[in-house]
Amino acid sequence: MKLTLRVWRQKSPDVPGAMAAYEVEGISPDMSFLEMLDTLNEELILGGQEPVAFDHDCREGICGACSLVINGDAHGPNGVSPAQADSRAWGSTTTCQLHMRSFRDGDTIDVEPWRAAAFPVVKDLVVDRSSFDRIIQAGGYVAVPTGAAPDAHATPVPKPDADFAFEHAECIGCGACVAACPNGSAMLFTSAKVNHLNVLPQGAPERESRVLDMVSTMDDEGFGGCTLAGECATACPKGIPLFSITSMNREFVRAARKRR
Repeated sequence: MKLTLRVWRQKSPDVPGAMAAYEVEGISPDMSFLEMLDTLNEELILGGQEPVAFDHDCREGICGACSLVINGDAHGPNGVSPAQADSRAWGSTTTCQLHMRSFRDGDTIDVEPWRAAAFPVVKDLVVDRSSFDRIIQAGGYVAVPTGAAPDAHATPVPKPDADFAFEHAECIGCGACVAACPNGSAMLFTSAKVNHLNVLPQGAPERESRVLDMVSTMDDEGFGGCTLAGECATACPKGIPLFSITSMNREFVRAARKRR
C-alpha cells in the first residue's frame, strides 16, 4: 500500500503546530496503525528528520495510551475492510488495534492529537492527560481500611451490581470520549470511575464524597459540560454505555442533597 499521511507536527506546547504531509510505501494491510507510524519514523530518521512523537505502551488495546484522531474520528475506523467503507462503524477499537486493511491503497490519512482544552499538546501527537489522573486522585479509589483481603464469597454482591461494576471497570482512560465530544466533556470517563466503585460494598462508605469530589475536580480541570450528544459512547473502545452518565448524575444529586 502507498499512503499519504497528513500528520500534526508541534515541537512544544508553546510553539504553534501545523499539518505536515508524508508519503509512505510498502505498507502491509496486516500492519497495525502504530506499526505504520513506526515505518514512517524509520524513514524520517534515515532521512535525517525528526521522527513523529506519539504515545504507545502495551499495543494490545489495554493501556489506552495510543490516543490519536484519525480522519477526524477518535481512534479511527473499526478495523473493517475497504469494501465496507461506506457503512463501517467508527470508534470501537484502540489505535494500536486498528489495522491498515481498514484503508485503501492511495488513501490520504489525517493524523492528529486529541483536541481538548484539558489535554494540552506536549509534542506532535502526544497530549498531557494528567487531568484524568487528578480526577482519579480526587476519589477514584477505596480508602476506608477493610483489613485483610476477605474470601471471595465473604461479601455477597448481587450479580446485576457485579456486572454493572465490571462493565464500568473496563474503562482504560484513553480519553477518546473527550476527543469525540463536541464540548470536550469528561463525563463518560468520570461516570465510569464513579459507578465502578459506588455500586460495590467496598465503595459504599465514600459513596457521596467520591462523586462530589470527582465531579468538582473534573469541572476544575476545564472539561466542557455534557449535553448528552452521545459521541463519547460511540467512540469509546471499551463500550462504556451512555446511561453511565445518567447513573452518575443520580449519584451526584443524591450526594448533594444528603450533604445539604
